[in-house]
Amino acid sequence: MFNFQGLPWQHFMEFISPTADRVNLLENLLTTAGLEYNIIKVAKYRHIIVKPPVPDQPGISPILMVAHYDRVEGSPGANDNSAGVFILIETALKLKKKNINNWRFIFTDGEELKPGESILAQGSYALAEGLKNSKLEKSRIFCIDTCGRGDTLVISSTLEHLLKKEEGGGKLKESVMELRNMALDIARDLSMKKALLAPTPFSDDAGFFRAGLAAQTITMLPSDECILLVSELRKNSEFADILINARLRKNAFKQTIPETWRSLNSAADSHLRLTPRNFKTVVNFVEALCRK
Repeated sequence: MFNFQGLPWQHFMEFISPTADRVNLLENLLTTAGLEYNIIKVAKYRHIIVKPPVPDQPGISPILMVAHYDRVEGSPGANDNSAGVFILIETALKLKKKNINNWRFIFTDGEELKPGESILAQGSYALAEGLKNSKLEKSRIFCIDTCGRGDTLVISSTLEHLLKKEEGGGKLKESVMELRNMALDIARDLSMKKALLAPTPFSDDAGFFRAGLAAQTITMLPSDECILLVSELRKNSEFADILINARLRKNAFKQTIPETWRSLNSAADSHLRLTPRNFKTVVNFVEALCRK
């Protein structure tokens, strides 16, 4: 059963309602929670930056956690990506209480592309271009996306897969591997028995990547879907490309795509499909990253 008690979750159903003004709701929620934030407009998108009350220590690269708040029209967007947004707010409250300050959380707009739009139209692309000229340029970026369903943490290897197909990579490749290894180390330190390294559909990592910044996506899947995912990856050498490319996914046999991902961007992505008992797994993981 979904737990609607306490901040921020008591506002979740309002957030996924069809008529929700998500920016206004997030502003009110963050103010009620006592979290400091700014709204920045980049291109046509509005991004919300949540920050700790105490400045970062000089010389330390902050952890930048990203979760998109936009959704496809006609979908409640419960898993994609309302759960991720609320998980980060819950984590921010914990970090504030424990005086952990080496973090920034950004709730991004424009992750969901319309048919025919390129990655360069994604909100995170223009955002990344701005970050390259700010004090957050050296941030270690992690994207939290579709983390509301499942018991297995999936550490995306999508950017690593793409870099293998592109010549060079250089410093960007080093940064991608650093983030991947950092995520794997945290999973090991937390003794997480259910964690998987696998390619996943694009998140905001796509826009960051095309702008030349590394970003590590973290998601969740049910363990039975992970078993089928690994099996298909072993059988089909092109399956990683099918997962990554939205156009190819539409042309693939539906049964090969994890059912959780098939339900996204549709009316089926409701709160009834979430597994709240596993939210703590992601909260603990993000908190551990922010202690680095």
